[in-house]
Amino acid sequence: MKPLLAPLVLLAFAVAPAPTLANPFETRLANGLRVIVKEDPRAPTAVHMVWYRAGSMDEKDGTSGVAHALEHLMFKGTRNLKSGEFNKRVAEAGGRDNAFTSRDYTAYFQIVPKGALPEMMKLEADRMANLTLDAKEFAAEIKVVMEERRLRTDDNPQALVYETLNSTMFQAHPYRRPIIGWMDDLEHMTWQDARDWYRAWYAPNNAYVVVAGDVDHREVFRLAQKYYGPHKAKPLPERKPQNEPQQAGIRRVSVKAPAKLPYIAMSWKTPRLRDVQKDRDPYALEVLAAVLDGHDASRFAKNLVRGSKVAQSAGAGYDGTLRGEASFTLDGQPAEGKTVAELEAALRAEIKRVQDEGVSPEELARVKTQSIAAQIYKRDSLMAQAMEIGSLEAAGVSWRDIDVLLEKLKSVSSDEVQAVAKKYFTDDTLSIAVLDPQPLENDKHKKPSGAVRH
Repeated sequence: MKPLLAPLVLLAFAVAPAPTLANPFETRLANGLRVIVKEDPRAPTAVHMVWYRAGSMDEKDGTSGVAHALEHLMFKGTRNLKSGEFNKRVAEAGGRDNAFTSRDYTAYFQIVPKGALPEMMKLEADRMANLTLDAKEFAAEIKVVMEERRLRTDDNPQALVYETLNSTMFQAHPYRRPIIGWMDDLEHMTWQDARDWYRAWYAPNNAYVVVAGDVDHREVFRLAQKYYGPHKAKPLPERKPQNEPQQAGIRRVSVKAPAKLPYIAMSWKTPRLRDVQKDRDPYALEVLAAVLDGHDASRFAKNLVRGSKVAQSAGAGYDGTLRGEASFTLDGQPAEGKTVAELEAALRAEIKRVQDEGVSPEELARVKTQSIAAQIYKRDSLMAQAMEIGSLEAAGVSWRDIDVLLEKLKSVSSDEVQAVAKKYFTDDTLSIAVLDPQPLENDKHKKPSGAVRH
């Protein structure tokens, strides 16, 4: 199952016993930087993350991919550090580091022995304000980004389908642009574009720090003040609404690419989570996606893959915790000997069954039990705990609402799931992208696609 209310299906909705009111801890520096600390002394380790509220949705036409390109360049030099020294320092401390760019944010992290946390905070604070952007290094790194696009998108048929689906479904909203960027934009990008992005968005008042692990929050706050505190807040670019016009009819598009089997992705426009307390439909949509494709006994696996054998694979996904427009997606590959049309009919039939019959109490109970179990497993990972906090905050949902999210999910009824199935799954809001497989003789090497990471 793809992320729904991402990453709440595994993290925020899946909360077991409530944490104490004191943990996590939070403070705000005078420059606007928020610092959130989750104390967990079970292992002598710390996760340090810096999240910037700037992702691909903040880009302008002609500069798609610049958020991700800058992510790469953040591992180059600063006024105080030579190029490549950042990764070297993390490795010498016995840790590992990376970064990831999404439509809504860009985040950087280090996982280190707790004694190395001060140095990590010093290093990260340094590149927040002192990055040096060199034209020669940019010219080399943008070629790396273009090759990443070739491997993860251009040479990956399913990734091409999703890219085409998004650009078909969204016409005004910035989610129409791929995170990695259009190749033409990458080819014409300059180091000044990256510099302008850095100067516009990388500021303490557009960021927050999340630390999880065997730490004392008071010491973390002191270190944050020492290293991040001297940076000055600055005016941020205006974010104007870019709302998608109402869709009035089904949209279909075909993608030709070398592949053995066809593939289909169907996406309906749905609401995102805006008010944790008052909204109901996002929680019901989350449950619906889990009923269809949340486990081995879900409806798609049982009815389409093992039952009628119309599908080799079938999935459902809903992401409601984001800054922009939300959608509910069904996808799959038909089994050999079956057609895309047959799989589309089968996927629609499963939605129709929910519209007509609802879901059973047993299905609801299974989804809710799995959510609680997922939270228990999550607490074994410091990185997962930090990701939970950071991802929620990026979507405008407070970490303080974690318990509320679970309670809301647990309160979803069969009638509510049936109601959202009837309300949102109409052709007027549907976009469909289909892979038209071409002969494999001209196919290039492939590499699985995933999140856009450094």
